Amino acid sequence: MQISDSSIKRLIEQIGEHYRTNISSRFIRPALLQMSFDNQLWDQMELLTEKSVNQGLHLDELYRQIIAAAHFVAVVRRDLVPGLRARISRSDATGQDKILRDMAVNNFASNLKVFSDLVNELFVKLVEEDKKNAKGHIPLYVQLPDLANVGRLLVGG
Repeated sequence: MQISDSSIKRLIEQIGEHYRTNISSRFIRPALLQMSFDNQLWDQMELLTEKSVNQGLHLDELYRQIIAAAHFVAVVRRDLVPGLRARISRSDATGQDKILRDMAVNNFASNLKVFSDLVNELFVKLVEEDKKNAKGHIPLYVQLPDLANVGRLLVGG
């Protein structure tokens, strides 16, 4: 099913912008790239965060991207956030770069939460759209068992 809802398109753009600016910034990206995510997760994250909403948005693809984003958030929250300062502070940044790096590190946990909340909001909107368009059929979200854990992964429970 193709998604045409403009609020969903705007939300996807917002997710991508927030990810590029605050999660995968030039200061944080090196630490992210050291994490052991499989290529499929990175591919799905790239599709979600670099998506052009002018191209087709398909529900099944968006669900797979949300599953990847939820796993990304859970692993980053567990494995990167606690030791981020130690990993990043080893760099040789000085002056303005040091200030910007420290800001990125200090705000990373909050920015990850914002990213998680945006992905969760997208998930809720997609499920609503899925239910609305099911018309007597089983909605797609019910057919994808990996979606059952998305909320728990995003909120950290």
